[in-house]
Amino acid sequence: MKPFVIFYSKLSFLILVLLLLNCSRKSGTEPIYIKFWAMGAEGEHVKKLVPEFEQVHPNIRVKVQMIPWTAAQEKLITAFASDNLPDVFQLGNTWIPQFVALRALEWLDPWIEKTRMNSPEHYFKGIWNTNQIKGKVYGIPWYIDTRILFYRKDVLKQAGFSSPPKTWNELLTVCRRIKNLYKNEKKYPIYLPTNEWAPFIIFGLENGARLLKDNNCYGAFSEPEFVEAYSFLSIFYKEKLTPLSLSEVTNIYQAFAEGFINMYISGPWNIPEFKKWMKGSLRYQWSTAPIPGKKRYPGISLAGGSSLVINKRSRQKKAAWEFIQYLSTDKVQIKFYQLTNDLPAKKEAWANPVLKNDSLMKAFYIQFQHVKSTPKVPEWEQIVFSKLQEYNELMARGILSPGDALKKLDQDVNNILSKRRWLISRKKNEGNLLDS
Repeated sequence: MKPFVIFYSKLSFLILVLLLLNCSRKSGTEPIYIKFWAMGAEGEHVKKLVPEFEQVHPNIRVKVQMIPWTAAQEKLITAFASDNLPDVFQLGNTWIPQFVALRALEWLDPWIEKTRMNSPEHYFKGIWNTNQIKGKVYGIPWYIDTRILFYRKDVLKQAGFSSPPKTWNELLTVCRRIKNLYKNEKKYPIYLPTNEWAPFIIFGLENGARLLKDNNCYGAFSEPEFVEAYSFLSIFYKEKLTPLSLSEVTNIYQAFAEGFINMYISGPWNIPEFKKWMKGSLRYQWSTAPIPGKKRYPGISLAGGSSLVINKRSRQKKAAWEFIQYLSTDKVQIKFYQLTNDLPAKKEAWANPVLKNDSLMKAFYIQFQHVKSTPKVPEWEQIVFSKLQEYNELMARGILSPGDALKKLDQDVNNILSKRRWLISRKKNEGNLLDS
């Protein structure tokens, strides 16, 4: 072949390749990459779901990064400050107010209206509410949790209860009867550890307590509703119906299996561990039940779990929303539950036999219809982890009366919320200046 012909052929081939590459870019077949951050075990297991998503969406590639729960909040805030947040990420639903305050999250209502797949009717009302700030949706529930009652059926039966307690009075009565069964044995009817804030808030909410007041700027723990609930719980410490020292229960599951404790308020993350310990003849001697109410049944519990959010500054919001939709399908929700034991957020997924035929899950499904969110302020975790737990201990040991403990708690809460009051006052003043 002549040199000219060879040169012409190579040139033609090169031009053809360049044209094809250019057409590929114009037609959008070049893949879009989105970054997804997930916490703990969820970050590890969600990777197993990505290949199916990418197969259905060949133009989208997902880069998953696992973040340890212990470092997650700090890492996310640092990423926000350096404009390095991922396109889509997981947030504990109590963290959403903090990131909304930072203006880090995409407002999702317009996206929801386009697809309707993630509309509120598909979710439990109390859970959905945790993702709303001032009526706007900023997160889509991914998996959910709440607290319910774990109990020993055999021990309650010995105390004359064929079913779990449904009211506060029944709860106290069964605890007293179990205590009488043990007499001088060092065993306890229930475990209410002072370093777990959730049960105290649950009983307060059931009694109609508002927790915070005046636009969430001041503590309301010393108001009658919370004082009454707190005083009720103080009885369990006074009458030694629950261990006072945390050192008495070094292994909750072993204590439950041995009958050292016989009731415990906890969440779905503990189901696998209880199953490991309650073996042999104990296998059918325990169960779960909704939280007892003051007068009605079931009572109120907490709306917990994690949500999926989109970075407000992301350049790939459409692809991020596609990924959220994929993780929200009933089929994928069940797959994720089987991988992690995290309960599905979508109500329709609960009709799957995997959950519907599980007797331990029935109580969770009922309870999710009776849950409330905690106050939507960034300072909430500091309030309950730092201060409420401190006064729980003082109340339980009788150092402070329930009323005095809650008065002091409100003082500390008011100090914690001082910056919030200042910011709200500043915004009002700025608004007045604009109106004048």
